[in-house]
Amino acid sequence: MWCELEQENFFSEFQMEGVSAENNAIYLELTSENLSRALKTAQNARVLKIKLTNKHFPCLTVSIELLSVSSSSRVVTHDIPVKVIPRKLWKDLQEPTVPDADVSIYLPVLKTMKSIVEKMKNISNHLIIEANLNGELNLKIETELVCVTTHFKDLENPPLASENASQDRNSEQMAEVHIDIRKLLQFLAGQQVNPTKATCNIVKNKIVHFDLLHEDVSLQYFIPALS
Repeated sequence: MWCELEQENFFSEFQMEGVSAENNAIYLELTSENLSRALKTAQNARVLKIKLTNKHFPCLTVSIELLSVSSSSRVVTHDIPVKVIPRKLWKDLQEPTVPDADVSIYLPVLKTMKSIVEKMKNISNHLIIEANLNGELNLKIETELVCVTTHFKDLENPPLASENASQDRNSEQMAEVHIDIRKLLQFLAGQQVNPTKATCNIVKNKIVHFDLLHEDVSLQYFIPALS
């Protein structure tokens, strides 16, 4: 998974000094649950500050100013342990590259997909996703006893993807990928907001790449094909 947040869309003040002028970045590793738990207490915050601190060990300090009933404020502080990743390992943490997709298609409503995939999971651990350049997307499971397919029609294909692929590809021809249904469900179950756009990019028999855009957040999710 790869998520990007533009800092100017979230923070009114932002100060950061990286390792050097050429490498103006800091890479941190932390337990996401700890950060999530800290931010949940900030839902009604007047001010939220996040700082990298050193309290005998590196911490991400989340300082939350809350208004009380008497209109006086109180500050809640969370110190989240982090691991500072050395520069020699940065090359392993770059945005994943994706080969050119055979088919790109906009997804239907994610809640609808989640409901369908949850039912399919009771039949098989494997799922086939297939789509074409004619706005059609199918979710299929095949076992020795049963074959179940859910069809989505009249979806749209991203214009650029359609133009690039249509030169040498029949618009009716399906591109498919076999994946672990549990990984797809993990992706669908983790969506707390409805994205403004959700794209599915299929590289035949290799990978399915989901790209979600929601206002100021970009979220990419990669599921490799089963061998």
